Amino acid sequence: MRIYDITVPLSADTPVYPGDPAVAISPWTSIAAGDLANVSQLTLCSHSGTHLDAPRHFSDQGMPVDEIPPALLVGTARVVEVLGVKAIGRQDLHRLPVAGVERLLLKTDNSELWQEEGFKQNFAALTAEGVRYLLESGVKLVGVDYLSVESVDGDGEVHRLLLDNGVPILEGVNLAGVPPGEYELICLPMKIKGGDGAPVRALLRGEKAGGGANAFDPHTSKWPLA
Repeated sequence: MRIYDITVPLSADTPVYPGDPAVAISPWTSIAAGDLANVSQLTLCSHSGTHLDAPRHFSDQGMPVDEIPPALLVGTARVVEVLGVKAIGRQDLHRLPVAGVERLLLKTDNSELWQEEGFKQNFAALTAEGVRYLLESGVKLVGVDYLSVESVDGDGEVHRLLLDNGVPILEGVNLAGVPPGEYELICLPMKIKGGDGAPVRALLRGEKAGGGANAFDPHTSKWPLA
């Protein structure tokens, strides 16, 4: 059994979305300073690092993060590659095995951005057209490998289309080194009462390094039937 930790570590160096508070971790008590134990103070926003967007993020009436059913956040997921594309639309997704997939993680060129310092504006993101195709395909959770599912010049439509349809968004995962294929996804957020989102520890678990015996080969048009 191979386990991939697709979570971005939280530190002062973690990139944050423009306008969000930076991550700060400082000692509150310290054994080195003569205290009984080490205790740290954390300063971060609900959308720091690897995190889950809840419907409450874009609607005061939306479901908060603490009420999202855990069964939606744990279960079979598929990782698909969309490389060389910045605006991921219907045409890009149509060629991929996404129909009937409940939990979909998009591996893009973004995963390489985690090697660089600071926030990068020109990341790959979904278009509204692409989101509509995913909704038509039955997707119930979408994961992306940078800090937003929507481009920085978006008006929130991409987020609202997903969240208003009850589809939580797993943002800020790192899929570098994760082969396309089927896995078990485990992405449990902090249980923040009434929260619009929360950091998560996200894991992918597969039978083999390639996500299982029936992993999708992105270099062919074939998808194993058994």
